[in-house]
Amino acid sequence: MRIALLEDDKQQAEVMQVWLEATGHVCHCFRDSKSFQQAVGREPYELLILDWILPDGSGLEVLKWVRTHVEWPVPIIFVTQRDGEEDVVGALEAGADDYMVKPVKPLEMLARITALGRRSHPAREHHDILEFGRFRVDLLRRRLEKDGEPLELTHKEFDLALFLFRNTGRLLSREYLLECVWGTTADLHTRTVDTHISRIRNKLGLVPDQGWKLSAVYQHGYRLERVGGDEAADKKPRRRRSPRRGKKIGDDD
Repeated sequence: MRIALLEDDKQQAEVMQVWLEATGHVCHCFRDSKSFQQAVGREPYELLILDWILPDGSGLEVLKWVRTHVEWPVPIIFVTQRDGEEDVVGALEAGADDYMVKPVKPLEMLARITALGRRSHPAREHHDILEFGRFRVDLLRRRLEKDGEPLELTHKEFDLALFLFRNTGRLLSREYLLECVWGTTADLHTRTVDTHISRIRNKLGLVPDQGWKLSAVYQHGYRLERVGGDEAADKKPRRRRSPRRGKKIGDDD
């Protein structure tokens, strides 16, 4: 997962970052609430870890800000020295998903983070076929069809298209796409992302008169959205098992 850690103790933050990245997560560290809020408001994260006592405010205030200003339900876990029952209850009632008291044990923290990740992506790995309006994605065969016709895509184009569909409506920065689709945090030129986005837009026909809009957001990144003019695009994405694995499962609620 892509994790944002708000911890003003530099040594503690570095230790937790090592724990997280050793298990395959990407961890961005912030030492004050202002820089943390700017980053979270600009780019999507899949998990937030908050300290309570900060140099420019409190973790509880940051939690309330996230729940007000971030449009997707990102999981949040408190890791703090405050161990009073009223603190735990207050954080959970304000929207935290979990609460740990320092000093934390690395294996317990990683297990809790893994559990939160499972709950936020509950059934993604249990289905072979995904449908997004006129598009059908076969995960096992790595095949993407539009109106029943297969599209010729490279491996990276397929990965990028699938990631965009799964994050419909979300603003995705180039850095986030590099981390999640290319699997790198190195300074790979972001022109790579722009080139692949252009190819995906053209090959899939992600334009308004076909029910989709893949647009660039200045200085931020890209967003894939459904728009009017395509009846199929108004349907919710359906997840089905492939024909050889079992019968069709109905649309998600």
